Amino acid sequence: MREIAIVDLGIGNLANVRKALGGVITNDPYEIDRAEKIVLPGVGNFGAVMERLEPLRGVILDTINEGKPFLGICLGMQLLFEESEESPGSRGLGVFEGKVVRFRGVRTPHIGWNQVFPSKECPLFEGIKEGAYFYFVHSYYVNPRDEEVVAAKTDYESMVFTSAVCKDNVFGVQFHPEKSSKNGLRLLKNFRRL
Repeated sequence: MREIAIVDLGIGNLANVRKALGGVITNDPYEIDRAEKIVLPGVGNFGAVMERLEPLRGVILDTINEGKPFLGICLGMQLLFEESEESPGSRGLGVFEGKVVRFRGVRTPHIGWNQVFPSKECPLFEGIKEGAYFYFVHSYYVNPRDEEVVAAKTDYESMVFTSAVCKDNVFGVQFHPEKSSKNGLRLLKNFRRL
C-alpha cells in the first residue's frame, strides 16, 4: 500500500498524527500527489495557514477530485470551506460551501473533552458509540451551507455546532483524534482502512 501523506505546513504536532496513522509527513507536491490518502492537520490562524497551503492548493484539490480519501483535522477541516471570520478576505479551499464562524455567547476557546453525536452514516465513526468523547481546542466552527455534508454535531454550553463533515471521499473533524485516546485511534484506523 502506498503511503498516507500528512501535509506538513510547519505548524502543529504532526508526530502524534503520524504515530496514530502511519504515513509520511511531507510538503512535497509530488509525494502528496502519489499518496493513496491525504491528511491535513492544522492549528493556528486560518489566513496564515492558508497562505502556507497556497502552493499546494492545486495538488490537494486534484487528489480530492481524483477520489482519494482526504481527512482535515481541526483547522484542516475549516480550510475545506470557502472563508473564515478569523481572516476576512482569505480564501479557503472551497471544497465545501459555507463559512467558518466564531463562537458567540460561550466561553472560548472550547477546550477539553466533549461528546460527538453522528448525524448520518459516515465510515469514520464505524464501531464508535454515539456520544463518544473526543478532545477539542478551538474558537471557530464550520457552518456548512449544505446540511447534507454534516456527519456529526456537538453540544457546547448553549449551542450545537458541526463537529464532523463527510461527503464522498472528503472527511473533516473539528476535534483532535490523535489526542482522543481509543475513540480517536479507532477513527484514524477507520480512515486508514478506507
